[in-house]
Amino acid sequence: MSKDYKAEFKDVSSEYMTLQNAATDTLGAFGQLHKAAMGDGALPGKYKELIAMAIGVGLRCEGCVVSHTRAAVKKGATQQEIAEAVGVAVMMAGGPGTVYGAKAIEAAKQFAEA
Repeated sequence: MSKDYKAEFKDVSSEYMTLQNAATDTLGAFGQLHKAAMGDGALPGKYKELIAMAIGVGLRCEGCVVSHTRAAVKKGATQQEIAEAVGVAVMMAGGPGTVYGAKAIEAAKQFAEA
């Protein structure tokens, strides 16, 4: 049975809010950085989310994978675009990337159903 990535996203979001409440200034600044980095510019936000997802795969950060996969899907990333970004991440990360890449693929399927 596959993991429920919608529930995982809720957990990650809740944990983030706990951290934000504990470190308001720092996380407020991080939020501003996130907004500035991820908005549309020369690269559309969708591509930035795909990059962030791929970095999450490479770093083996499940919360990053889930959050950025969800955001990529919300910004219109297709299953094929996600699969290709995962392919690049696996090429860079090697075997461990396959574990987290599979999580991204399954998460994308679940978020696309929403």
